[in-house]
This record gives sequence, structure tokens and C-alpha cells, in this order.
Amino acid sequence: MKIFYQALLDVYAKMEETMSKDGSSYQVHYAKEAMKDLVGAYFVEAKWYNEGHVPKLKEYISNALVSSAYYMITTTCLVGMGKVMSKEAFEWVRSAPKPIRSSTLIGRLMDDIVSHKFEQQRGHVASAVECYMEDNGVSEQEACDGINKMIDEAWKDVNEECFSLNKDIPRPLLIRVVNLTRMLYVIYKYEDSFTHSSTRLKESVALLFVDPVHP
Repeated sequence: MKIFYQALLDVYAKMEETMSKDGSSYQVHYAKEAMKDLVGAYFVEAKWYNEGHVPKLKEYISNALVSSAYYMITTTCLVGMGKVMSKEAFEWVRSAPKPIRSSTLIGRLMDDIVSHKFEQQRGHVASAVECYMEDNGVSEQEACDGINKMIDEAWKDVNEECFSLNKDIPRPLLIRVVNLTRMLYVIYKYEDSFTHSSTRLKESVALLFVDPVHP
């Protein structure tokens, strides 16, 4: 863990050094804070797992939005966008506004639907599926159906917020949020392609970068 921690610190230090040249090194602070939040959420899940605790769905989602790492990924991928990402823009991201929260919810819930069986077999904290079943006394399929409805509503929120005429939020930021959501949809539409990347995801990446279709 010490080796991993030091490597992470080295990455952030290098980012700050590089970005100090154009006065945007302040952005790295937000990436660090997002990583701290992620580690804290991991500890919560570890505690739940060790105690055999199945949280209420609302409680699970509150923590899972962070432990999914999508908040951290979103924040980190915005670092380096130059003056587009002001301190105010990063503070907006850090406040977990609706479009980012909804994007994260889509990824988390889609991931849970396709991966929960495998994760429970290998030993893992309860997913949204188990929490939904416990909360509502329903079958696995009914839980998945209910969660899919939540995903549909989250998509509506992403589209509504990201394509509104809010001029206070940089358009490149919102477009990146939409593109990240699209990426999550591709990864988790049929299976957990993040964990099992040698099948559908590998084929998609190859079609995009190795064997692209030229006009």
C-alpha cells in the first residue's frame, strides 16, 4: 500500500509541476480531494462487508456514488482543460450537481445489474440489486426492472441538465460529462466489460482505433 500511495503522490506532484507553467496547478487539488473521498467510501463498504450489513438502497447509493470512482474519474479527467475549468467550475463539480450525480448513478446501477452475481460469488458488499430486493421484498428480476427505471430517469436528468441553456457552466465541461456517461453505457450495457474487458469492450476499442471505418 505504501508503494501504491507514493506512486499516486508522485503522479499528482508531476501534474502540479507541469500545470504550474500556465497557472492551472490549482486544479490538481480537486483531483486529490476526489481521490480522498473515494478511499473513504471504500472503507465504508469494507465495514459493511465485514459486518454482513445490507444497507437500505438510499444509504447504499449515497456511498456507492462515490465508491464507484466515477466522481473521481470525472474530476480527474477535467484537470488539464486549461482556463475552461476555473475554480468556480471545479467547486460546481465538487458539489455533486444533478448532471454529474445522475451520470454517476447510471454507471453505478448498470454496473450492479450486470456484475452483482459474480461479485457475490467472490465475496463483495451488497449491490443495488440486493439492497433493492431487501428493501422491497421482491425477486432479483423485479429488482433489476426497478433499477432500470431509475437508470431511465437518470438519463432524462443528464440530458435535461447538460443540454439546457445554463451559460454559467462551461459547455466543454458538460459535453465531457455526457461523453463519460456514454462510455459507461457502452461498458455496462451487456456485461461488466470493465472487469471482463477481453470480449465486447476489446472489440469496440479495436473498431474505434485499430480497424476504423473511414468515410
